[in-house]
Amino acid sequence: MPFTYTTVPAPVLTSVTPSSGPTAGGTTVTLTGTGLATANAVRFGATPAASFTVVSDTQITAVAPAGTGTVPVTVTTPGGTSNGISYTYSAAPALSGVSPNQGPTSGGNTVTLTGANFTGATAVTFGTTPATSFTVVSPTQITAVVPAATAGPVGVTVTTPGGTSTLQSAYFYVNTPVLTAVAPPSGPLSGGNTVTLTGVHLIEATAVLFGTTAASALTVISDTQITAVVPAGAAGLAGVTVTTAGGTSNAVSYTYLPAPVVTTLTPSQGPTSGGITLTLTGTDLAQATTVLIGGAPAGFTVVSDSHIVVDALPGAAGTVNVTVTTPGGTSAPKTYTRVGSPGI
Repeated sequence: MPFTYTTVPAPVLTSVTPSSGPTAGGTTVTLTGTGLATANAVRFGATPAASFTVVSDTQITAVAPAGTGTVPVTVTTPGGTSNGISYTYSAAPALSGVSPNQGPTSGGNTVTLTGANFTGATAVTFGTTPATSFTVVSPTQITAVVPAATAGPVGVTVTTPGGTSTLQSAYFYVNTPVLTAVAPPSGPLSGGNTVTLTGVHLIEATAVLFGTTAASALTVISDTQITAVVPAGAAGLAGVTVTTAGGTSNAVSYTYLPAPVVTTLTPSQGPTSGGITLTLTGTDLAQATTVLIGGAPAGFTVVSDSHIVVDALPGAAGTVNVTVTTPGGTSAPKTYTRVGSPGI
């Protein structure tokens, strides 16, 4: 009986998906092409697949064996061995640092991840939340936009075809600071005085601004208190803010005050026994805290920003200085003369 020879065409591969995986193997890939139905071997380079399943004449699924580098994937049938399609073994990523390592709970800031084997990264997550976006800059660097989250530490994970790498507690979400008060709430134009700021989430303060001018110095006392040395400023209100890694606080008002000026003192003389009322006129007198007559504090009443009445103090005959002090400073002295009673 004559024999009939049947020519079986060699298989043809058109794609391998995914085209990369970890060096440890174990990745299930899908091979597509033609003439695959009678496959009796799938190889990654010279190494047989850990296992494979013929799905149809155009598709095979195979489990990649361990390997390194880029190797051709081939399928063998009775008709021969296919062309090779490249498959790349990728080393597992190794995340070593995140900088800066803290930021606001609102997210939106950009951080830089450093490490190794980042090529082909497919995901960056902060805790369980994907980065808003990320860019693979090089095999050792990724920039990522941080997503929003609640305050506290989270691990950061990089995923590549070679596997995943997690750096535990690598990034800290910080609450936005909140200010409630500044005390005292006013001071001189020259600055240099120390104020106390109170609020919450102040512990990591990096700056205190009066308007747009940085405090001369600041000291973080606790999460609820900061002391700051006021910079020089223009007369009027300035918003005071605190900046931390969590963002910038709301503003609380601080008033820069000109030093008081006394233009007239009436009467300019009186008895050594005191007991009379003096009228001081001038400017910026409304916030008077002290009136001194001859260095001694006298009782006074603020009538307006330009008018104070003062109780004259008893004292020895002679000339003494009268000054007014406010948070803005101390006025230039005016002269008051005590006159003794005439002798008999």
